[in-house]
Amino acid sequence: MPKTSRHKIQRRQSAIHGNGVFAIEDIAKGERIVRYKGRLRTHDEVDAEYGGEDETGHTFLFTLNDEYVIDGNFDSNVARWINHSCDPNCESLVEEDAKDRRERDKVYVEALRDIKAGEELTYNYGIVLAERHTPTLKKLWGCRCGAANCTGTMLQKKR
Repeated sequence: MPKTSRHKIQRRQSAIHGNGVFAIEDIAKGERIVRYKGRLRTHDEVDAEYGGEDETGHTFLFTLNDEYVIDGNFDSNVARWINHSCDPNCESLVEEDAKDRRERDKVYVEALRDIKAGEELTYNYGIVLAERHTPTLKKLWGCRCGAANCTGTMLQKKR
């Protein structure tokens, strides 16, 4: 299993939103930085627990595959604090288990480009909701990344 660079990052206040994760050492393009950890749950379990709650535009749920979700509200690590950006310096990658055991798939955050010490780590959350992306939902899932190409929302176009 490839090593991560989690010793090169730390959580602190972010200008984008609340907490963020920042490089405390330079990180090279292609470097695997951190694994996104949390409680492994089925989509049905997550829907049962959170389905009745009002949307807040804030989530620590990471879709792992069509069976499982990583719930960063429990048993999580610093990766849950990485903010969204429309012009990210990282990407999230799902590493599928070689024996197709879906519950053993993992999510890693990797650098898309060289990242200097002091820079905030970001990736595109890629949120696509089943329902129509109304102006109200786009505002609820508003983006505050400040990038020149910011779309104003974390919601992505449906494919």
